[in-house]
Amino acid sequence: MSDQDPKRKLDDLDAKLTAYKAGRKVDKAHQEEHYSQANIAWRMVTEMVAGLGIGFGIGFGLDVLLGTKPFLMVVFALLGVAAGIKVMLRTAKEVQASMSPGASGTGPGGGAGKSPGEGDEDSARATGADEGKKHGD
Repeated sequence: MSDQDPKRKLDDLDAKLTAYKAGRKVDKAHQEEHYSQANIAWRMVTEMVAGLGIGFGIGFGLDVLLGTKPFLMVVFALLGVAAGIKVMLRTAKEVQASMSPGASGTGPGGGAGKSPGEGDEDSARATGADEGKKHGD
């Protein structure tokens, strides 16, 4: 009987350790999510800087070729910023779509399950967003 008792205790201990390790994996996923969000933020910053840099480079190159020193550089830098913002918004939509629908549901928009401004007439009235349309301006 002495051989069976320690073996049973070891099996019980192994089961407890397995359960403990399974509980610890949830905490690790939270840490990985934090790093994932940081990676997404760096991706957005990189997209913005790349858009600005490419636009600036194209504008500068055209200015040198055509002899219109500051004009095209400014125009293409602004177009690069616009392109960077567009790519950042696309990335934000990607991230938002990949989030699980079972999450808390209350985000910066304040409404449960709604994206900011979606079907929220009170916020439109509070900001005066549709005032021009209502009064015929």
